[in-house]
Amino acid sequence: MKNEMYQLLNQANSAPIKMWTQGVPVEPEAREQLLNTAKMPFIFKHLAVMPDVHLGKGSTIGSVIPTHGAIIPAAVGVDIGCGMIAVRTSLLASDLPDNLAGLRSAIEQAVPHGRTSTRSRRDRGAWENPPQEVDKHWAELAPRFRRLTDKYPQLLKTNNHQHLGTLGTGNHFIEVCLDEAQQVWVMLHSGSRGVGNAIGSLFIALAQKDMQLHIANLPDRNLAYFQEGSRHFEDYMEAVSWAQDFARHNREVMMARTLAALSRIITKPFTTHQEAVNCHHNYVQQETHFGESVLITRKGAVSAQKGQMGIIPGSMGAKSFIVRGLGNEESFCSCSHGAGRTMSRTAAKKRFSVEDQIRATAHVECRKDSDVIDEIPMAYKDIDAVMAAQSSLVEIVHTLRQVVCVKG
Repeated sequence: MKNEMYQLLNQANSAPIKMWTQGVPVEPEAREQLLNTAKMPFIFKHLAVMPDVHLGKGSTIGSVIPTHGAIIPAAVGVDIGCGMIAVRTSLLASDLPDNLAGLRSAIEQAVPHGRTSTRSRRDRGAWENPPQEVDKHWAELAPRFRRLTDKYPQLLKTNNHQHLGTLGTGNHFIEVCLDEAQQVWVMLHSGSRGVGNAIGSLFIALAQKDMQLHIANLPDRNLAYFQEGSRHFEDYMEAVSWAQDFARHNREVMMARTLAALSRIITKPFTTHQEAVNCHHNYVQQETHFGESVLITRKGAVSAQKGQMGIIPGSMGAKSFIVRGLGNEESFCSCSHGAGRTMSRTAAKKRFSVEDQIRATAHVECRKDSDVIDEIPMAYKDIDAVMAAQSSLVEIVHTLRQVVCVKG
C-alpha cells in the first residue's frame, strides 16, 4: 500500500499514529487525544485513524486501537455495538408515493424512537408491551444476560427487553434511500440502547476504580484499562460481546418492522436482499493482524477486510455509501463509520437555525424542527472528501441518497 495514502504522526516513547485524513479537517483536541492513547504501553504496532476522526470521550471517534493484553472500556464507549444495517429492495423510485409523509409516519409508528424524559409519563422510545417478534429475539439474549446480572445485579434495573427493537435519539436514524439505479433501499443506524450504555458506564467506572492508585499516571483517566487475566477483563469481554449481540438483534427487529411498514404503504409486492452486513462500528473483538492475535477496538470505525461489505452513512440529507473492503492491513482492515462531526451538538444549535435545517434537507421527508438542528449536514465533514481520503481502504459499490429520514 502506498505510504502517501496516510499521514504519520510520531512522538517520543509512544506508538506511531497513521492517519487517513488527507483533505479533511482534524481538530487539535482530537489530535491531542490520539497522542494520549498512543502513549499506552500495550498498543500493538500503531493507531489507525479514519478520515471521520473527531473528539470523543476517553478516546477519539474514528480510531482503531489494537492492544496486546489489555482493553480500555472507554475506548469502546457506552454505545456498545452501535452500527448499521442496509437492505436493497426490488422497488424503484417510481413505486414510492408522491407524498412521502405517510411512509415516514408508518415507520415512526412501527419503531419506537426518541425519548420521553418526564418520569411520570411512559417513555415513547421504549416498548410498553414488547411485540411477539421482540420477545422471540429477547429469548435468544436472555440466558447470557442472566449470567451477567448474577454477577452485576445493578444491570437488572436497565432498559433491556423493552429497548430491543427501538431506535433511540441523537444520530441514530432509519432511512429510505435511492441508489444510482433508482432502486429503493432501507438503512438504519442504532446500537445497544439503554442496557449497552449501562454496561459501558459500569465497566468504565470499574476500570477507574481498579486503577485508582495509578490513575494519576495516565494521560487521561478515561484511558483506565483492564489487564488480560483479571476478573474484570473477562467479565467485560463477556458483557461487551453480549451488548454487541443485543445491538445486532436490535437492528434486525427494526429492519423487519420498517420493511413491514413499507409494505403497508406500497401494496406492490417486493423482494429484499441484505446487500451490506449488519455491521458494528463501536466494538472490540479478537483478530489476527501482522501474524499476531490482538484485540481490535474500533471506536467509530468499520471492519473492511478484503471483499467485506460495509456501510458509510453521510449526514442527514447527504449521500451514503455501500462499500467493499480492500483489506488494507495498515489500517487493521478498517474504514470510517460516517462523515464525522466538525462541531459539537451545542455549537451546531447555536450556529444554525430551523430555516437552515429546512434548506439543507429540502429533498428529504424528515423532521425539520429545533430539536434536530444538531444533526444538520453542515455540522459534519464533507462526505466526498472523507471517501477520497480512504480510497486505499474501501471501494464504493453503491451511492445512496436519502428520501425519508426518521430520527428520535
